[in-house]
Amino acid sequence: MDGADTSGDNEASSTEHIVNAVTRAIVEHRLLPGDKLVEQKLADRFGVSRTLVRQALFRLSELKLVKLEPARGAFVSAPSVKEAREVFAVRRMVEAQMLRELIARVTPANLRTLRAHIKAEREAVKRIDVPTRTKLLFDFHVRMAEVLGNQVLIDLMQELVSRCSLITLMYQSADDAEVSNAEHVDILQAIEDRDADRAVAALNDHLLAVERQLTERPRAPGLPFVPS
Repeated sequence: MDGADTSGDNEASSTEHIVNAVTRAIVEHRLLPGDKLVEQKLADRFGVSRTLVRQALFRLSELKLVKLEPARGAFVSAPSVKEAREVFAVRRMVEAQMLRELIARVTPANLRTLRAHIKAEREAVKRIDVPTRTKLLFDFHVRMAEVLGNQVLIDLMQELVSRCSLITLMYQSADDAEVSNAEHVDILQAIEDRDADRAVAALNDHLLAVERQLTERPRAPGLPFVPS
């Protein structure tokens, strides 16, 4: 509509741009775990207010990519190997039962939703879109929870996969991502075949493989963070 106030849309766009730029800097090893993100410097670089920077940092904290510390500021999160292993242990317990319930209740529409998601994963992997492929590869597990319609489970899965996201962004290679996508295809095939034991076995193998990728690979040195 002519004359409509688009300031809210512009602010949301600016916030998302900062989130994407910081995420990309983490992916490309230009920001390291523990690096401080100074609000004024970010505001100057992006040509926005500190209010918008705070909104972006809060969003990054929700994604577990940034840690906000009272009276100290914002820092790139530094998840430990121990934390990653504990999160994956919980995921294996929760997702095994989730899969069994999903297979008992899955509908053709649910299967179409999961197939479409895996197709989007594959496309992001092929174009080496690292932030998108990381999000989609983790969100596959959230999609399975959504199919069950249990909001508590959905929230739990979102929390668990978010806690894995930073370490994945830092360490997962293109080859690893391609393998993860193929393993999702295997899990979905077992769901379609209504074979719960095979689905759970495939899931456990997949999560163990991802865990090894994320906890056993040294980090490459970084370059300066120059947002784009």
